[in-house]
Amino acid sequence: MDYNKIEILIEKYFQGETSIAEEKELRSYFSSLNVAPHLEQYKAMFGYFSQAKLDQYTKEFPRQKITKKAMWISVAASTVILLGMFAFYMNNVQKLEVKNELGSYDSPQEAFEQTQKALALLSQNVNIGIESVQYVQEYENAKNKVFKNNN
Repeated sequence: MDYNKIEILIEKYFQGETSIAEEKELRSYFSSLNVAPHLEQYKAMFGYFSQAKLDQYTKEFPRQKITKKAMWISVAASTVILLGMFAFYMNNVQKLEVKNELGSYDSPQEAFEQTQKALALLSQNVNIGIESVQYVQEYENAKNKVFKNNN
């Protein structure tokens, strides 16, 4: 076989550019007895690839037996998880029901008192807003005086 061609194929192999047919050719060359002395160093590598391709895993995986104790523990854990999810769901449903209440009152007197509190709070916040408007009005008056005097 042409040694130059094998050397080129080895270069292509290490560059990752060989085809499957070229790799097959390299394996067959290095498994033969006529290997050039300067290429002997690659014989072990390609021989290993050929041998490793034939290896098969023959050991069996040990099966783990599930004991009754492990089965009951898993059933108990599942039950606890389901109960926890149910309790969480019920807790959130109750919170939503409380949240959806619109503040209705049974007695008219209580409703009237709550309405007065709400209106007093609203009035207080509106008064704060009106005070701010008064500052703006003073600013406008001062600005008008300054600009009228300059004209």
